[in-house]
Amino acid sequence: MEVNAADVKKLRDRTGMQMMKCKAALIEAGGDMDKATEILRKQNKDVSAKVADRETAEGRVGIYIDPVKKIGAIVELRCESAPVAKNEMFVKLANDVAKQIATHGPGPVETLLAQPFVDEPAKSLGDRIQEIVGLMRENIKLQRMARLEGLLGQYVHHDGTVGVLVACEGAQADVTILRDVSMHVAAKTPIAAFREEISPEVIAKEREIALAQAQEQEKGKAANIIEKIADKKLAAWFKEQVLAEQLFVKDESKTIGDLLKGAGLTLKKFVRYRVGEVTA
Repeated sequence: MEVNAADVKKLRDRTGMQMMKCKAALIEAGGDMDKATEILRKQNKDVSAKVADRETAEGRVGIYIDPVKKIGAIVELRCESAPVAKNEMFVKLANDVAKQIATHGPGPVETLLAQPFVDEPAKSLGDRIQEIVGLMRENIKLQRMARLEGLLGQYVHHDGTVGVLVACEGAQADVTILRDVSMHVAAKTPIAAFREEISPEVIAKEREIALAQAQEQEKGKAANIIEKIADKKLAAWFKEQVLAEQLFVKDESKTIGDLLKGAGLTLKKFVRYRVGEVTA
């Protein structure tokens, strides 16, 4: 049978699939739009099944913020190749998935994939991802996700490989400062927002290193002096590793904590993702 160009375009707009695939699906479905949509979804699922075991070493970070509801999310979405990671459809997908997490919250991937897609409830989040799998012919995997609440700032590196989401409290968000702090986190890689977030085991290990260095550098000095030197080294380590205590990369006359305080903001939390990094 013949199908008209308007129906083919309508199906393409609905599914995002190539024109030829849409035309073939409409012919197979006898012109029924809903049946054609299901045919394309099944094709996408078949492609997903075929590529599901392929390694996903590339990808990008996606972020979504709703400043009115004061919610946001950051995700690491993986794919197989760098060209796909840079493709505008994959970029949009990463941000779509972040919006899904911000709206509905994180959870087991299987549960998330079954949820109605936030922008098109007639399809699931899994359907949305499978559409891009069908187009890109690559495995796509949701690797990590986090949801934050509050006055939020974000930064994603130009190639998408590093992204940061920062949450603060305050009467009003200063968008410029929140973005600057997010860029600072991307550049300076703090391990925690505050000292209290660092495990006692990590702190104990760092003090052990500081004490060994002090003993080596100050041989013959009294034990109490060695202890004070070790404490100073540990304090310096905190200033290098703790976001609130780090010197602001754009103005080293103030710490991040001071910068935010001056803007009427209090740091709550940050999440920093780099594509491909190994996490516990």
